[in-house]
This record gives sequence, C-alpha cells and structure tokens, in this order.
Amino acid sequence: MAKFSKFEEIQAWQKAKDLTLLIYKITAEEKFAKDFGLKDQIRRASVSIMANIAEGHGRRTKVEFANFLNIARGSAAEVQSHLYIALELNYINRKEFDELYQTLTEISRMTLALAQYLRTTDK
Repeated sequence: MAKFSKFEEIQAWQKAKDLTLLIYKITAEEKFAKDFGLKDQIRRASVSIMANIAEGHGRRTKVEFANFLNIARGSAAEVQSHLYIALELNYINRKEFDELYQTLTEISRMTLALAQYLRTTDK
C-alpha cells in the first residue's frame, strides 16, 4: 500500500487544499460574493474534496479509504459543474475556469489512481 503516515503527505490532498484556497479567494470577489447560494455550495464542495481524502486516510481499511477517495472525486465533479454557472454569470473568466477545471481533473485522476491501487493490493 502507498504508505502515508499523514494525510498531508498525499499529493491529491495538497492539490485539493490549494484549490480550496483559490476557490475561497475567487468567491470572495464582489460579484461572486453576493451570490450566497452558489458561493457557499462551491466552497462546501471544494472543502469536501480535501476532507474526504483526509477522512479516508484515517479509516481502518484500504477499501474504506478507496470509498472516500471516490466521494472526493464526486465532489471534484460537483465543483466542475458549479464552475460552468460561475463562468456563464461572469463571476470568473475563461482563463480562471480552464485553470480550475484542469486542476480538478488532475485531482480526480489522482484520487481514482490511488483508489484503484488500494483496491488491487492486499487487503
């Protein structure tokens, strides 16, 4: 098993943390900040990515860890979905959208690869 003594060592968690900080900064900007529903939802979904990676790491089995990584992937897709609305409402520009979307795709791939690894190694 990929040995991580702390969840902070997991590269997907590190990227998710950086992404979350960026989401918080972007959603604090004037137009986005006034849309309380979307702002809160995209922030919660972003935090959920890193939280589920951390929580999965804290679980007792590889299977549980892999399940939490899949939940993190779902949250990454949720943030990607919210980005479309933010773009259409001009809360973010195309460059911001593309960079955030690509980072989320990367995090998603990383969590998938780790989950697959965990499921195929000795229990």
